[in-house]
Amino acid sequence: MHPQRRTALVSVAAAAALVVLKLVTGLASGSLGLVSEALHSGTDLVAALLTFFAVGVAVRPADPGHQYGHGKAEHLAALGEGSILVLASIFIAALALARLTGILEPEVDAAWWTFVVLALVILIDAGRTVVSLRTARRFGSAALQANAIHFGGDLLGSAAVLAGLAAAAGGYPNGDSLAALFVACLVLLAALRLMRRNVDVLMDRAPAEATEAALHAIAGIDPPVDVRRLRMRHAAGRHFADVVVAVAPGAAVGQGHAVADAVEEAVQRALPRSDVVVHVEPGEDEAGIRDRAHAAALTVRSVREVHNVTVLQVGDRTAVSLHLKLPGELPLEQAHAVAEEVERAIAAAVPEVGTVQTHLEPLTETAVGTPAWSEPERDEVVRVVRDATGVPPRSLRFLHTDEGLVAYLTLAVEPAATLAQAHARASEVENAIRTACPRIADVIVHTEP
Repeated sequence: MHPQRRTALVSVAAAAALVVLKLVTGLASGSLGLVSEALHSGTDLVAALLTFFAVGVAVRPADPGHQYGHGKAEHLAALGEGSILVLASIFIAALALARLTGILEPEVDAAWWTFVVLALVILIDAGRTVVSLRTARRFGSAALQANAIHFGGDLLGSAAVLAGLAAAAGGYPNGDSLAALFVACLVLLAALRLMRRNVDVLMDRAPAEATEAALHAIAGIDPPVDVRRLRMRHAAGRHFADVVVAVAPGAAVGQGHAVADAVEEAVQRALPRSDVVVHVEPGEDEAGIRDRAHAAALTVRSVREVHNVTVLQVGDRTAVSLHLKLPGELPLEQAHAVAEEVERAIAAAVPEVGTVQTHLEPLTETAVGTPAWSEPERDEVVRVVRDATGVPPRSLRFLHTDEGLVAYLTLAVEPAATLAQAHARASEVENAIRTACPRIADVIVHTEP
């Protein structure tokens, strides 16, 4: 027989013996306290029987119809026990109040043998409380823990009845009724606590301490793991954890599996006997973080332009830097406030970013340009482009601006060339024109196949 069921069976036998002993003694002596304790033990007998059968169901392995096991049977039994205890405590309280108010006349015979019986009851209550509590802690059994709470309540109740009988023996008959009322309140409070705790389990309330322990265990994994979600529930001494983690988009299947194994082992070390399911999904690459940071910055009022967004990995943290263009006439204090708002917006939109660094720039005012015809510069630009590419520019025009003469040209590049190659050719032509034509203030090169 499984140790949990053996402990529950011992509780059944003890509860049955106590019911008989308390009831016979209570009726013989007229003690409402002992009768109420007998009723209390009667509910414990029912509770112990429920626990015995519930544990027998709970220890069954998972099957196709109950893929998470049968552990919640214990919590259903504990909820039933709590309901029985609430009804019993109300009945005991009603009888006690009836005696205290004179509706029923207390007739208590506090003979010496009643004290002997109570001493024996207290010894039995203490013994079974300790045994049930130790077994409940060993196996994490909710039903056995419920029994331990009941037996502890019996122990306190028996002590109260002993005090009430002592008062009755000393000439104060209402002492027995007060003891019975105390037992009723004790049972009611214990029942409400028991029901609340087991309702939380049946409703899959997340166990806060276990969740914190799991997160702490995962945080200790080296290299660090990006936890996207952790859901936990508890039943019959076991924790069930569903974890979603992210890995690099380019990671191989074997690497993702290794991360899942590391997470599972870490959680099971922190929470033994836990059932852990790990789902691995691709994390976001640098481009995705950059795009989200850029979009978040543009949501802030007064920001006119965002550029040079850079994403860096600094240790286990992600850092973002960017340039902000704001109106040039904006006071520095206001510009700084806008930058702080941008940093907060990025932190909210991209939680994985640890730090945000902003560089402020004045927004360039719209320049005014007029078409220009510059024959010497035109000939020189055409020569430079022909020397570099073998063909003249497809188009060329000049503008006079406040900054000086600006050249706009279109450069033909091989269709098979990459964007990087086209950019390199454009930069080469631009630098050559600046060297050959110092009077040109700026060169804007457009490339096309």
